[in-house]
Amino acid sequence: MSDNSLTERIETITNAYEEVWQITQQVVVANQPLIEEIFISMISGGHLLIEGVPGTAKTTICKIVARLMDYEFRRVQGAVDLQPADIVGVRIYDRTKNEFVLQKGPIFTNFLMVDEINRLTPKTQSALLEAMSERQTTIDGTSYPLSEAYFVIATQNPYDAEGTFPLIEAQRDRFMFSTTLTHLGPESELEILRRERAGELDWKVYQDRLAPILGPESISAMAATVRAVKVDEVILAYIRDVVLATRSHGDVQLGASSRASIAFLRGSMARAALNGRTYVIPDDVQALALPVLRHRIILTREAAITGVTPEAVINEIIKSVGVS
Repeated sequence: MSDNSLTERIETITNAYEEVWQITQQVVVANQPLIEEIFISMISGGHLLIEGVPGTAKTTICKIVARLMDYEFRRVQGAVDLQPADIVGVRIYDRTKNEFVLQKGPIFTNFLMVDEINRLTPKTQSALLEAMSERQTTIDGTSYPLSEAYFVIATQNPYDAEGTFPLIEAQRDRFMFSTTLTHLGPESELEILRRERAGELDWKVYQDRLAPILGPESISAMAATVRAVKVDEVILAYIRDVVLATRSHGDVQLGASSRASIAFLRGSMARAALNGRTYVIPDDVQALALPVLRHRIILTREAAITGVTPEAVINEIIKSVGVS
């Protein structure tokens, strides 16, 4: 791919993201980091974990993006009595065909949203592992492929511990990014009220005006373009040093895995494209440090007791690790 061709393709990604952002802002107030992380995850083949309070437009944003990408959207509400078969599906006997046929679960889609994933039991959480990492699911010993265009967003509520099951480490590590959402600030909250007064927050009216602007083929083409973004050896060494620093930090019991390194690399390449560049710079790595690392490191008990947070540790690492 020539430099001119790559530049043109990068410009297509930049323009597509800008259009997605402008359309979502017609009904969603703020939340640009979340929309950016969704877009980066989708064109990088990753998945996203959201932790935050209810009422922060998570589901609305997911529905909008899925519609704009022309993805089939399915939503699963987490509950303790939800079984793996409720997500992946089950094989049932069809008397007319005299054979077992697959009754597909919601996992067979393009865009799956699992709301309150930490209300699922560990057994049901594990049903998502294979789908997220291998884009297939196994039912009664038979493997079924999922769509190549496959994206998972899961949410969890950090404030309601009753009846919840913390995500197992292997499950958390399957998410490329994690992000936290809080309540809006004063100005954004006031804008919500203005829009409600003007009748601009009616989802049904807005949904009727939404039309796809991309498609699974477009996302695949963008993914191919992102893989051509240039990454200097210095950037690779910087990513390595940041990840290694999480494993040797005194407040960290379990540092980031190699999946974090891969997430840094793929995410930085995608972020460079979103910003109209054909090459990665250290700022791309630094901007993704929190979403890449916050769900992957486990603090020591002593650090947690004294009020140290993963975000504080990550920020300290970013400040201390230089680009050589």
